[in-house]
Amino acid sequence: MDLERAQRTGIGEVIFGEGKTAEQVSAIMRELYERQGFALATRISQDKAEAVLPELPDTGSHKPARVLHLGTKTERLPGDVAVVAAGTSDLPVAEEARVVLEALGQPTTLITDVGVAGLHRLQARLEEIRAARVVIVVAGMEGALPSVIAGLVERPIIAVPTSVGYGASFDGLAALLGMLNSCGSGVTVVNIDNGFGAAFAAVQINRLAILQD
Repeated sequence: MDLERAQRTGIGEVIFGEGKTAEQVSAIMRELYERQGFALATRISQDKAEAVLPELPDTGSHKPARVLHLGTKTERLPGDVAVVAAGTSDLPVAEEARVVLEALGQPTTLITDVGVAGLHRLQARLEEIRAARVVIVVAGMEGALPSVIAGLVERPIIAVPTSVGYGASFDGLAALLGMLNSCGSGVTVVNIDNGFGAAFAAVQINRLAILQD
């Protein structure tokens, strides 16, 4: 385990659950919690979560997000991050971002079902989005929503393509390429379905306010 990561980056190691057994996840979470009072694991399947929870009964489990967390970070970050999901099908990835943000001490607003197929719904939530310090935009299909929001708000936009869509979406590749080719200035893109990576980047942006004080 990388027990010095928090000293280097401000945030301790987060466990990537895919490819690890339930026993390995339990052991690492227990060790991290004992050493730093906090442990977070992502990409935990339901079967694996059900095996881990009896070993660590105080662990919080978030099924849609596939995230486990033990303990709570005491540091509360300034500002707010808006997690904006284009459609209900994008919610698992949006929930991963939201749960990770809140576990890391970041106040968060989740805004759903505001995709480009119904722009009137986006217009109704614009003030909430503009009130955030950072905006994470989660979308599949053609991945157009981050470009639209980037043209409407004065905030950093972190775009998350999802593997949602029909055959020509190529499991999120179409959305990824659309976001990488965005004409919206300031759009930063993470990998397909990487809600965790978007949340981590947003936390690092908001931590700058603390580091500068």
